[in-house]
Amino acid sequence: MPGSEAPEARTMFEKIWSRHRVLERDDGQTLLYVDRHLVHDGSAPAFEMLRSRGIAPRAPDRIFATPDHYVPTDPRTRQAIPNDEHRGMVEALERNAAVSGFRLFGLTDGNQGIVHVVGPEAGLSQPGMLIVCGDSHTSTHGALGALAFGIGSTEVAHVLATQSLWQRKPATMRITVDGKLGFGVTGKDVILAIIAQIGAAGATGHVIEYAGSAIRGLSMEGRLTLCNMSIEGGGRAGMVAPDDTTFQYIAGRPFAPQGHDWDAALMRWRALPSDPEARFDTEVTLDGDAVAPMVTWGNSPEDALPIDARIPDPAMEPDAERRAIMAGTFAYMGLIPGTPLEEVAVNRVFIGSCTNGRIEDLRAAAAVARGRRVAEGVTAWVVPGSAPVKRQAEAEGLDRIFTEAGFEWREAGCSMCLGTNGEIAAPGERVASTSNRNFRGRQGPGARTHLMGPAMAAAAAVTGHLADVRRLMVGG
Repeated sequence: MPGSEAPEARTMFEKIWSRHRVLERDDGQTLLYVDRHLVHDGSAPAFEMLRSRGIAPRAPDRIFATPDHYVPTDPRTRQAIPNDEHRGMVEALERNAAVSGFRLFGLTDGNQGIVHVVGPEAGLSQPGMLIVCGDSHTSTHGALGALAFGIGSTEVAHVLATQSLWQRKPATMRITVDGKLGFGVTGKDVILAIIAQIGAAGATGHVIEYAGSAIRGLSMEGRLTLCNMSIEGGGRAGMVAPDDTTFQYIAGRPFAPQGHDWDAALMRWRALPSDPEARFDTEVTLDGDAVAPMVTWGNSPEDALPIDARIPDPAMEPDAERRAIMAGTFAYMGLIPGTPLEEVAVNRVFIGSCTNGRIEDLRAAAAVARGRRVAEGVTAWVVPGSAPVKRQAEAEGLDRIFTEAGFEWREAGCSMCLGTNGEIAAPGERVASTSNRNFRGRQGPGARTHLMGPAMAAAAAVTGHLADVRRLMVGG
């Protein structure tokens, strides 16, 4: 029509934000409607806040819960958690579910697991949704084209009471990774390379959209790993536009749309990707062809290098503040500048977490472990991200591969990722870990953590030191 204007091009984030906006305040805060509220065993304080005010959860049908942070992963008899406080937290979650009527994947439920593994695999996490959880790695669910982010205890209580949340609209960042990832390179390597480039605060105040041919080439599980660690680069959330890979992953899952609802959902989901002319506040590019298997050396995910590199020398750092931080890191980590990363010996290996505890991750680690043995003096654990992952791995015989190689096969849970359940490394122990954070004390007081992907961690287990998995894959 004469005089009509073309609609403004929008990013995927802006489309989802606009669809969930209830109202805006003069101070810039927006009230957003929440589609899915995921809850874990650390949520007791939020429910106490509601009880103290005589308020019941507003939309129990939109709440889904599972115990993960505080449950042990050694062979456990259900309900026989040895720590009184931890058992009390799990029991409180069970009581809250019974009273409020929300769905609980409890310890005796065949779908129990880490909340950020359970959500996608059950079909609870879907494109276009706004998803929140009282955990910073809620960004994981953005891999399916959702807007997902972590919230604090007070915010958890607000969502329970109102099914909505006040937020200030963040800026947008697009990180484009083009090219083809090389042999042995995974989503974990991509996100570590990104954080090494932009820094641990590089995406502060932004929602990240990952784009480019290398991102589109990732499996769904690789994308989940990528988005999981968005918070480690400072991002409020991470997202990947939904495509056929996404739709094939969701189809047929327990809580996925069915029949005509599936057809209608596909129409909505296909309209979600950012418009071609959409503008982002910040643009970052990375050469996917140049990404190598990565490993961290310091106490931040930004301290990451290709496995064939040498540990940096603080004396070569021109910035005095950064040089002082590095000096403290070296003292904590017990490292010598200039040492090849592959010469760094490890004491423990942890394969699991909401970052890398899915079936694809376990398959990759098992491919390296097959026919080999855990090195003398190394303790190695494999912790499935959920009970369904554990069952699938056992059906494929992965558990036997691990146990025959000398790994310990455990129950589902967060385990050594954060050590809140008592599963920690000893002071001074060096851990090759597939988790998301290498902060001081994260895996136990004095524990020295190196982040890497599952195959790389398996390579460290069987060699006894940080190792380039590509050599083992070629020779295996």
